[in-house]
Amino acid sequence: MHPHQGRPGQFDIERHNAAWRGGFPDNENRSSTGLIPVTDPAAQPQWTVTTLPYQDIVATPTGRFPVHDNTQVTEIPAGETTPVVRPDGPTEGSAARSGSGGDYPSNEIAYRATLLRDRLGRKIPGGHVHTPVLEFGAGNTDPETGTVTDPDFVRNRLDIIAQVRSIVLVAAAQR
Repeated sequence: MHPHQGRPGQFDIERHNAAWRGGFPDNENRSSTGLIPVTDPAAQPQWTVTTLPYQDIVATPTGRFPVHDNTQVTEIPAGETTPVVRPDGPTEGSAARSGSGGDYPSNEIAYRATLLRDRLGRKIPGGHVHTPVLEFGAGNTDPETGTVTDPDFVRNRLDIIAQVRSIVLVAAAQR
C-alpha cells in the first residue's frame, strides 16, 4: 500500500494507476511528461489496478474520515486524440493520461509497484491510498510565523495515522 496526501477530509482508495507522468516535480525537483519508462515497454499496460480489498475497506468503519473508492481516470479513448475524464475507470484500448490518484509522482510509484506485482504474478494486496490533507485548526491563520502546530493539527495527524493502521488491518485480514 502506498499512502500519499490527497483531498481534504477523506481517504481515497485509488482504483486505477496510469502509465503516465504529468510533469510534476519529484523529490529531486525533476520532472517530465510522458509514458512512464519501464523495462519491456512493448508489454507495458496503460493501466494497473489495485488489489486492495477496496469494497471491504470502504464498508468497514476505520476512523472518522470517510473512505472513497475512487475510479475516475483521464484517458484518450482508442482511436481518438482528445483526453476525456471517465468516472468509472478506463475503457478498452485507451491511452492513460491520469490514474484515479492523478498523474503525480505518487501515481507513478503506485503504477510501478503494481506493475511489478503483476509481472511477477504475485497475488498480494497492493495499491494507492490517498490520506486526507493534514490541516491546521481554524484559528491558526499563519503557521509561517512559528505556529507549526495546534490542537486540531495534532488531532488530525493522530486520527489519520490511526486510520491508516486500521485500513492496513482490513487489507491484511482479507489476504
